[in-house]
Amino acid sequence: MNDKPAPVTDTQGKPMRGKWAQGIVPRHFRWVLTDRLAICERPGGHGQSHRRVRRQEEIIWLRQNGFDRVISLIPSSHNLHNYDELGMPFLHRPVEKRSSMGSRLPQIYDEIAAMLEEGQRLVVHSDAVDDTVLGFVGGYLVWTGLVPGVPETVTVVERMLERQLGPDARAMVAAVYEARSG
Repeated sequence: MNDKPAPVTDTQGKPMRGKWAQGIVPRHFRWVLTDRLAICERPGGHGQSHRRVRRQEEIIWLRQNGFDRVISLIPSSHNLHNYDELGMPFLHRPVEKRSSMGSRLPQIYDEIAAMLEEGQRLVVHSDAVDDTVLGFVGGYLVWTGLVPGVPETVTVVERMLERQLGPDARAMVAAVYEARSG
């Protein structure tokens, strides 16, 4: 069996060498479950700070570091074609900040749990590591039973990701907890 990673190519199929072939770590990259589930900012950044070359380098880094799939929570389809161009499998699972996600999030969480059980390495992103991502992570921890309740989940997520959960994130965690309990 050959453990050598596939050669890195740019969007035109030309081989890349040196540090470019390694890519760069996506901004705000953090492990939620070590070596299994991570979060980050949208590859390439968002809004005015988005850069095409940075996006490419970050996607290359994800691919070169053994991630099996990117899960985009962004409501729009930004970046999705770039994942295809660079050979990075992805899922688009849009999550809105203040939407009623109670019925939809458990389906997404079950899908993620199944992929993790198969041994896949996943990275989840939104435009930024904001209340959407923090609430999503907290909801996942509650849904899977890794953390028992809402207050404990808020504490765990805030410590793990070194960010404070705002009202939208807390509401998302509470909604998932209610869905799991009911």
